[in-house]
Amino acid sequence: ESPGWLMPRYLGAVRYCLRHRWATLGGTGLFFIGSLMLIPLLPQGFIPADDNPQTQVFVELPPGSTLEQTRASAERARELLADLPEVRNVYTTIGGGAAGSDPMGGQAEAEVRKATLTITLANRSERSVRKQVIEKAIRARLEHLPGVRTKVGLGGSGEKYILTLSGDDARQLSDVARNVERELRTIEGVGSVASSAALTRPEIAVHPDFETAADLGVTAAAISETLRIATLGDYDWSLPKLNLARRQVPVMVRLDESGRNDLDVLARLPVPSTKPGVGSVLLGQVAKLELSSGPQVIRRYDRVRNINFEIELSGLPLGDVTEAVSQLPSLRSLPPGVQRVDVGDAEMMAELFGSFGLAMLTGVVCIFVVLVLLFKDLIQPVSILAALPTAFGGGFVALLLAGKAFSMPSLIGLVMLMGIAVKNSILLVEYAIVARRDHGMDRFSALVDACSKRARPVVMTTIAMGAGMLPIALGLGEADTSFRSPMAFAVLGGLVTSTVLSLIVIPPVFTILDDSKTLFAALILFLRGFGSKRTGSQGKDMRSN
Repeated sequence: ESPGWLMPRYLGAVRYCLRHRWATLGGTGLFFIGSLMLIPLLPQGFIPADDNPQTQVFVELPPGSTLEQTRASAERARELLADLPEVRNVYTTIGGGAAGSDPMGGQAEAEVRKATLTITLANRSERSVRKQVIEKAIRARLEHLPGVRTKVGLGGSGEKYILTLSGDDARQLSDVARNVERELRTIEGVGSVASSAALTRPEIAVHPDFETAADLGVTAAAISETLRIATLGDYDWSLPKLNLARRQVPVMVRLDESGRNDLDVLARLPVPSTKPGVGSVLLGQVAKLELSSGPQVIRRYDRVRNINFEIELSGLPLGDVTEAVSQLPSLRSLPPGVQRVDVGDAEMMAELFGSFGLAMLTGVVCIFVVLVLLFKDLIQPVSILAALPTAFGGGFVALLLAGKAFSMPSLIGLVMLMGIAVKNSILLVEYAIVARRDHGMDRFSALVDACSKRARPVVMTTIAMGAGMLPIALGLGEADTSFRSPMAFAVLGGLVTSTVLSLIVIPPVFTILDDSKTLFAALILFLRGFGSKRTGSQGKDMRSN
């Protein structure tokens, strides 16, 4: 069979590398160092944002807004978005319910000032842009909607960055949060910025006169119970029931809306007294009522009061947004008592990158142990592991050229590369060892013969693996490949470099380690001989004495 035009050239390159093995080893080391220097150039993230044909728009009006105002704003938002070419239909809910949200997640308290628009998009095959581009167009349309705060996206991984400020002093924390929110809006490319401290809602503040209340036998619990029943109604299990033929209807008694907003009406509510002979006391006699405002929600993290900022990534890598947030002047000079806490995807991304090195080291150790048991040798398995640096560089280059982030799926692809690269090296090294041991070949001829016999199986398995990964990398088909595409690109790039370089790097590394093994054995024999001579001379001296 004719060797063709490629095999003689390849074997010539192998012979050249065997004659210049230290230069080959040095070039491989430079390639590995250069590949490590590509890591800072890669965008960093945790999990890529999905490209499913559905998204949501959350519309929030100021506290105190009515149902009619929310309905009008939601309808105006629907009209602004309905004529986008990629939008198929819009489903609106007001107050409670959110079609398309996580059914296992906890539902927030229903409020009539909030609306959710669930938007069904065209399938991936029917549109030329990703969902993140459509969401950016949606945000641009919603800028024309006055008096509301909007948020776009399902809120899954890769869609938002959560920044948390915590501190014990509520006033100081609020002041810092206002400055941080103002600077967050200056970051170019991000979507909306929502703060949990941005909105306050109107409320009625009750200031009891404890001395008068004590004289009249009125407790703070009685005041609270009276106001709760009059404004919100009693608890469900305490409500009276109207018995019908097939069901029971709970009957809730409370003031009408005009009475709940009138301080004079509330001040005339009767509060029961525990003092004999007093009966009921008017609320205005034992407490002062006034209109006020306060935070809508008070959140705590590790029992410390905190304020959350939700920043829409709008297609930007999580690592780039995290770095931009870290450079904000207000966050670089936080006052004493206020701390920054990363939660959500940013926290998990830091943990992922921190533990990835340990995971890779554990994998290399496990592979080394298996190879030692297979070859019954400690030196030759090292020559097989020399293919690993050649694989990582190709994976980094492929991610950089494809514009994919250095994230969880790409790290999974790099772990997969470890097994593939080692498999190719095993084919070469094992055949060379068998040729020397069973066929009496010298080392140089055995390595060249191993390369000529094993190159085709190595290349064939690489082509088969690449053919399987290529559709995933290119995102072909109806299924969303946002998660698997970075993994496929990392595997494809590593396959190319590990296959090409391992076929010419492994033979020189094999010879270097084989020589070191011979030198080490000679050194052991020399030390043993030197020790035996010294022992013999000491025995002669003892006999002569």
